[in-house]
Formats: sequence, structure tokens, C-alpha cells
Amino acid sequence: MLNGKKILLGVSGGIAVYKAVEVVSRLRKAGAEVRVVMTENATKFVTPMLFKEISNNPVAVSLWADNPEFYAEHIKLAEWADILVVAPATANVCAKLANGFADDILTSVALAIPETKPILICPAMNCDMYANVATQENLNKLLGRENYFVVEPEDGLLACGTSGKGRLPEPMDIVEHIDATLGECYGDLVGRYILVTAAGTRENIDPVRFIGNRSSGKMGYAIARAALSRGALVTLVTGPSCEITPCEANVINVESTQEMYDACLAVYPVVDVVIKAAAVADYRPHKTVSQKIKKEKDDKFNLLLDKNPDILYELGQRKKKQILVGFAAETTKVVEYAKAKIVKKNLDLIVANDVTQAGAGFNVDTNIVKLIDAKGKVTELTEMSKLDVAHKILDKVLSLELGSYGKKQR
Repeated sequence: MLNGKKILLGVSGGIAVYKAVEVVSRLRKAGAEVRVVMTENATKFVTPMLFKEISNNPVAVSLWADNPEFYAEHIKLAEWADILVVAPATANVCAKLANGFADDILTSVALAIPETKPILICPAMNCDMYANVATQENLNKLLGRENYFVVEPEDGLLACGTSGKGRLPEPMDIVEHIDATLGECYGDLVGRYILVTAAGTRENIDPVRFIGNRSSGKMGYAIARAALSRGALVTLVTGPSCEITPCEANVINVESTQEMYDACLAVYPVVDVVIKAAAVADYRPHKTVSQKIKKEKDDKFNLLLDKNPDILYELGQRKKKQILVGFAAETTKVVEYAKAKIVKKNLDLIVANDVTQAGAGFNVDTNIVKLIDAKGKVTELTEMSKLDVAHKILDKVLSLELGSYGKKQR
């Protein structure tokens, strides 16, 4: 969603300004065009020259500049932007925006932004200033406007030496919020509720051992991020993973297959699409013991296993309006096994790959897959990033004539 987007970053005078520099850098790397508007106070922390060099565009600092880039610069910048992001947004700037002040270049631009374009506010300040009733009233007033979105600050150590809620989120998280906000306003999945499962499950043998698999969760997390960036409402049910949680997703952390089964069935009746990318354990120990099993003299150790519930099969049996997408990680006869799985589990689409191929499978950032629909049509994708694969899957889901269920609120 960021590629080719025109992002106007408003920077106000707080110590967290240094994070805004990395935000610009990350947006540029994602393919966005970025322009920066600074308050005079912001220039006390970081020079306009730094933002100019990082963004590769002139920086607007004053309504009274001798050589503005545009005539009526605040109007032209508002017309140019797809989104205005204010990060950091100080208590002072939040108050001005809430009450319609336009006494500097940033607040003037904000007032000139059409109501059809989103404005994303990222407050950052002392925790007591953030908790103050005046600040909360101002933020609530902004949230009451159709095109305003507010990112809640983080809890932690602040520059003033105190600790509490008021930290500006990390640049990577801010970029994710920008991506999600653009998706909600301009994306082709707005109004869709998508359930994604990710990572592997673990079945405990004792307190220190478990049955599991090699799944990292990279593919499922990429699908969740791609869907969010296109405006979908996403629930991510995930097994243990080291992947960074998508900031806008409703995340349900599970460990066992039974827990994932319960979580999926709980939300299944209201979702539009299920993309089940998790690699679940098919079996679990018949008995889990509460103490660590000690090694015996015998060289053999017998473990009796019970079959776990088949989540994808159960979803297929209960399917009504949903589009159901499964995965087939195979080592041989990939297409044959994948097509059989479509029929057996009542799927609309399956994503099949040979996990023995270089550039595919577990714990890598790329994948090589085949998309097979219920009619048996096979679409082969070349090696690409898992995020690109995720977008190809979503493109295919849209082509299945999903239909519209009305916009849902995050």
C-alpha cells in the first residue's frame, strides 16, 4: 500500500523527533514519496536539512518563508498528500488540531486537508501530560472526526526521567500504522474480515519437551500484514513465533493444536476469509506428565500419540459464506496431494509448495508456491518474498468473487 503513496509527515517539537527521521527513511525504502512539514520548535531538535536529505524533498518550516516551494504552500501540500501523519504530536499540537488553530505551517496544512483524506496522529509527551484531562479531551475530539486516527503512545521510560505512557512508538510500528490507515481508507479489502493462522503448534510431553515442527510463522505473519495494508480487519491466531506482531491485528496466541482449533472456531462464524498458514501438530502425546521424564537405562522410549482435531477439515464442513484457503507443504507429488486436499477439506484455494526447494519452505524470507483453486487451475509463482506471495494470495481471493459484507470497524 505504501509504494507510490504521497505521505506528508508533520513534525512537532518533542524529544522524539529523532524517531521521525527513521520513519522518513523507512517510508522511502517502502517506495513512498515523502514531504516533511516542521514546526519552528521541531527545528530546535533536528535541522530541516536532515529531513530534506532523507526525504529528497524540500522541507516546509514557515508560513512566511522567503522562497516557499509552492504558492499558498499549506494549501498545495494538503492537495498533494494522500495522508498527513503527525509524529511526534506534542500536547500543544494536539490541542491546536482539536480546536481548529492554524497559527503555523503544520496546523495550517492540517486544517486544509480535505475530509476525504486521513490524518494520523502519533502523540508523544510526558505521561502526566498525556493523562491530563485536557489532552484526553482533545484526543477524543480528534477521534470523533471521520478522517482522524490516533496511535496510542507506548508505556516506558521517558526522556524526562519518569516512566509511563507517553513514548512515541518505534519507527517500524509507525510505518505499519501508516500502511494500515491507508489500507483502511483506500484498500481493496476494506470491509473484509480475515482470519489468518500462523506458525507451528507445540504438544507438551513434559515441562521441558514437546512435539513440534520447523514453522517460523513468516508466511502467516506476511499474509496478516498484507491484508492489513489493504484495509482488512484481521485476526491472527498464532503459535509460538519470533516474528514481530502486526500492530493493527487482533492477535490470539496459542500453543497447542486444540487451542488453535478452539480459537478458530470461536471467530469462524463472522469471518469472510480464512487463510490457514499454520503448520499444526497432527498428533499429541496420549499423556502429558507434570515432571521432567528422566532417562532410563533402556535405549528405547515409547511415546503413545493421539490424533489432534483437523482444524481445516472442520472449517470446511462448517463453511457457509466463507472463502477457505489452505496450505500444503509437501516434499513430493505437490500438485497431486494439494488437489486431493482441496476436495477432502472443501477448500476454495490451496497454496502448495515443495519445502525441500531452495528459497521455499520454513525459516526463509522467500517462497515458491503454486496456487490451485477448486476447479483445479494451477497458477505457478516464481521465487519471491513471502510478503509478495501474500499479496498474490489475496489477489486470488478477491478474484473468487468474495462479495461485500459491509465495512467493519477496527
